Amino acid sequence: MQSDVQGVVETSQDGFLGGRLVLRQPKKGYRAGMDAALLAAACDALPGQTVIEAGCGAGAALLSAAGRRADSRFVGVERDPEALALARANISDNGLGGRVEAIAGDISQKPSSLGLNPFDAALANPPFFDDPGAIRGPAPERAGAYMADDGLEAWTRFLLKAVREGGTITVIHRADRLADLLAQLGAGSGSFRIRPVLPFADEPAKRVLVRAVKTGKAPLVLLPALVLHDREGGKHTAEADAILRGEAALGWV
Repeated sequence: MQSDVQGVVETSQDGFLGGRLVLRQPKKGYRAGMDAALLAAACDALPGQTVIEAGCGAGAALLSAAGRRADSRFVGVERDPEALALARANISDNGLGGRVEAIAGDISQKPSSLGLNPFDAALANPPFFDDPGAIRGPAPERAGAYMADDGLEAWTRFLLKAVREGGTITVIHRADRLADLLAQLGAGSGSFRIRPVLPFADEPAKRVLVRAVKTGKAPLVLLPALVLHDREGGKHTAEADAILRGEAALGWV
């Protein structure tokens, strides 16, 4: 039975993990898609571990990661009341309330001030822009998803504080922000592993997935790229399709 979110926002229902999850998202405003699916696929939490997602929105990445990692526990933090209501409804509708929750909070706060203990892993798909002059202004209902009020550094600072020593931080972002990610996360973490995400094999990466280990000391590793599409008319490459359907993980080796 679906949870009642009538009057909160007009929604559509969308399938993730090959239809094993059905999530409601706003018809207008930010709608999760490929980036959320890839972030969830990159989550490598072990059984019994705890995972936090900063800025979980309606819960697409949060619940997709939970669907992949059946023995881990997840907490999503979201500041927008409408998105938070949707996340909570989606958790309930998909029967994941026993090990997934969404709480009100902002990445400008310390995790401890939200009553959170250090996690084993953290996930985030931060807003892609922090300079309002860099793009045409997004529609008001999308602004929070595209513009980082306090810059990317506020997100990396929250993530570093959210995990224990030896915990992992996994972020998907624009490829041209890779240097910023490495510099900001490098203030308290290391052992970086980077996976470029290419739209086609003959085009530059548009996204990067970056995983860091808090206080990690291992050398940086640049992994083989994930190619999303081919030129033969298929919607996705076989590898990307298997990942998006939840039939394969996006590993870090």
